[in-house]
Amino acid sequence: MEEGSGKAGTRLKPINTETEEPMLSEKELKEMMELEDYAHFRAELVEISPQSFDIYELKEILGDMIRSKVAMEDNMRESFAELSEVEQTQLLDMLGESGYKDRDWWHRMLMDGPRHRTFPTI
Repeated sequence: MEEGSGKAGTRLKPINTETEEPMLSEKELKEMMELEDYAHFRAELVEISPQSFDIYELKEILGDMIRSKVAMEDNMRESFAELSEVEQTQLLDMLGESGYKDRDWWHRMLMDGPRHRTFPTI
């Protein structure tokens, strides 16, 4: 079976079809996830003790949260674009049935607009 074929969502790493190498290494993915976790941890600290942060720190924390979310979504769009049309349809159907968001939201996030964006999908 060739890479990218089969049941939707089976590929763990997106493959650059020109070089046949992963677009994002496991280390890079782990670093991206750690950055997002750290940004959310800092946001939780703000909720617990907002008076402990000045306006510049709050702006930095918000910026970190936005940047980490955008990076994750951009990577998801890159991976999604590597799938065949059939796999994309199957994955959209599966995500829509997951209950997290509806299929239309996933379509907007993964397919509508540019792959790389400034702000996360709302």
